[in-house]
Amino acid sequence: MCFSAEASFTAAAVLVSAGAVSVVRAYKTDRRYLPIAALPLLFGLQQGFEGAVWMANGNAALVAQFSLAYMFFSWLAWPVWVPFSVYFLESERRKPLYLVLAIVGGMLGAMQYFPYFAHNGWLTTQFLPRVIVYEGKELFDYIIGRHTTYAIYVAVVVGSLLLSREANIRIFGLLVATVLIVTYLFFSYAYISVFCFGGALMSLYLVWIIFGGGWRPRTPRAHATGQIA
Repeated sequence: MCFSAEASFTAAAVLVSAGAVSVVRAYKTDRRYLPIAALPLLFGLQQGFEGAVWMANGNAALVAQFSLAYMFFSWLAWPVWVPFSVYFLESERRKPLYLVLAIVGGMLGAMQYFPYFAHNGWLTTQFLPRVIVYEGKELFDYIIGRHTTYAIYVAVVVGSLLLSREANIRIFGLLVATVLIVTYLFFSYAYISVFCFGGALMSLYLVWIIFGGGWRPRTPRAHATGQIA
């Protein structure tokens, strides 16, 4: 996140707490919402790792380790977990679409993330005033180019939300898309950090959904079977 370690840890505490109570609420009322309810919690963990990156400034080894943990969420968690979350809220006819999106997101993320472990220096972390810049080489730079890579990433993550038949999920998608546009226009030099922070803030909307913001939980019989969908 931008600003400071204190700001990152504060955001982490709020998001993890809100996400945890949302998960409990979804578990008790409608388990289809469990994955989507967990998003604020996962965003909170990512913000916690960014706080650790801030704290490790000056220790190259720790910065590298915590940066890898942070980028796990950016490259692997979001392009898999977002379509995976929406999958359980969609009709049987539409579920294959989200399964394909999750697979594409997983393949894209894995091929971008795991080379960091094999190629020293591919992930670099730079500290600027009030912001952290995560940069470096990416595998698909040599295959399809970075702009195409990011277009696929956005299509998977934001597209999964905007294509949902659930109105509240589409609204969340619009919020995330707005963050993406603002990041591109004003914070392109630190797009990963700023976009993830903005997405984290927007995920609080999901907490509002779970606690009465227009969602439609199923009857107790639906989750008594122990099924998530």
